Amino acid sequence: MEVRIVNRSRNPLPEYETPFSAGMDLRADMEQPLMLKPLERCLVGTGLYIELPPGYEAQVRPRSGLAVKKGITVLNTPGTIDADYRGEIKVILVNLSSENFEINPGERIAQMIISRHERARLVPAEKLNQTHRGEGGFGHTGTK
Repeated sequence: MEVRIVNRSRNPLPEYETPFSAGMDLRADMEQPLMLKPLERCLVGTGLYIELPPGYEAQVRPRSGLAVKKGITVLNTPGTIDADYRGEIKVILVNLSSENFEINPGERIAQMIISRHERARLVPAEKLNQTHRGEGGFGHTGTK
């Protein structure tokens, strides 16, 4: 599969780091470092613009290393980039730690996954078929 990309950043194109990686790292495109204080959020540009084929989306997800080591995550995870969007890919980062975090130019801040999706046609109904689970949700099966 090919995805057209325009790179207006100072960084190399995203790439898969290992042969079985699902995501490509996105890098911060900025001129100056940015300090992200505890519980603060910010929008970070990547300088990347993509053209996805119909039936595909790009998902922006946190990098696990930043999350576990620094408490930095993507606020609206996963962020969805639709096939008809042509603007710059930007990442909403949030600092969930108790310490300041400096985002440096070129730093890997998130990962992007290209995924196929379906479009559903919603059919109005008066009731739904019953299942064993029914309306149970949010931990209804307990922990073992």
